[in-house]
This record gives sequence, structure tokens and C-alpha cells, in this order.
Amino acid sequence: MSKIALVDDDRNILTSVSMTLEAEGFEVDTYNDGQSALDAFNRKMPDMAVLDIKMPRMDGMDLLQRLRQKSAMPVIFLTSKDDEIDEVLGLRMGADDYVKKPFSQRLLVERIRALLRRQDAIGGEIEADTEETKVMTRGELTMDPLRHAVTWKGRDVSLTVTEFLLLQALAQRPGFVKSRDQLMDVAYDDQVYVDDRTIDSHIKRLRKKMRTADEDFSAIETLYGIGYRYNED
Repeated sequence: MSKIALVDDDRNILTSVSMTLEAEGFEVDTYNDGQSALDAFNRKMPDMAVLDIKMPRMDGMDLLQRLRQKSAMPVIFLTSKDDEIDEVLGLRMGADDYVKKPFSQRLLVERIRALLRRQDAIGGEIEADTEETKVMTRGELTMDPLRHAVTWKGRDVSLTVTEFLLLQALAQRPGFVKSRDQLMDVAYDDQVYVDDRTIDSHIKRLRKKMRTADEDFSAIETLYGIGYRYNED
């Protein structure tokens, strides 16, 4: 049973969403501000967090920033209907996905299940002799899906589930272009709609993380209007 942390200062959302998730077989812990959630996470991490952005004591952005210092746990943001800046900023800070308020609870459940399936696949709950699970080396890059481990020039790089899958998809075939649609298929289930901006934000965040290990990192190339490719040289 996966444990979901639901963090929102709206008690109606906490009550209704937690009831829905529990009915779907999840274990749910609820928090009405970021600080109380962080205190609980410091004791024991859940399997996934669903965070509102605007909250008292510590907002969702601050909480995500603290989480990403020590964990690649999947995170979904709940954003206001018209606040596109929050969505983009949240993805650049390391969120895996976002859902706009007011939202369909069924949609949220599908997004949660999709992220957990991806995390399970990376974590080794599929057979270990496939192209997606064996250790891959491409030049200075090494990726170990079963351990969710990435190194560049021998230095560890901490990636979220989404970032890991995107890098893996690009690096599997150096020199070949992956369109944004193809990368969406890698990172999200068919029933989950995302737009180009979401993929671009993940790639921007991925590059930034790789440049923490090597400021000259340039292996992910943008082909404007087409997509992205990985260059091994």
C-alpha cells in the first residue's frame, strides 16, 4: 500500500481527496501547511506528495525546495486555475507533475498512479534484463535504473523520476532526435495530457542538475521546433 502525503490548507480538499485516495487503496497522511508536512517527512518519507502551492507557514515551493535537497520522491503540485507562472516554476524546481484547481479527483488519482508506476519501474519492480533496467554508459554518463542512480564524470547527480526517464530515453540512442511528443509518451501515461512547456521545463531542470556536476555539460541538444537529442561526444 503506497503512502500519499496530501498537503493543503483547504480542509475541504484534504477531507474529500483523502477519502477518494483511501477508497482507491492508498494510505493517506494530511497536513494543512508546509512546515508540519516537512517535520513529518524528516521522520519518515511518504511514497509521494501532493502539494498545494499557496499555504501558510511554508508554501509548496519552499517545501519542494527542501525536499529536493535530500529526496527524489515524486511530487505533484496543485495550482490555481490561471497561475501558469506557478506551474512552470514548480516544474523547474523539480516537481514531477501538476494538476490545476478545480480538478477532477479521478484525474488526480490517475496522475498519482502513473507516477507510482514509473517509480516502481525505475526501482526494479520489473525484470532486470531489459534495455530499460540494465546499467547504461554513454560517454561520461552512467545510469543505473535499478538503483535510480546517475553519475556524470564520476559525480552523483540526483534526478526526479521524470528527469531520470527523460534522460534515459535520450541517452539510449545518442544522435537520434526525440520529439516532445515522444518524450511525453516516455514520461506520462497516454491518459495524462501535458503540453510542450511541461517537457521543456523538465529538460531545463535536468540540464541545470547535470551542470552542477559539470558546468560545461552540453550533451542534451535542443533542435528548435523538433525536439531534443543526446550527443555522446
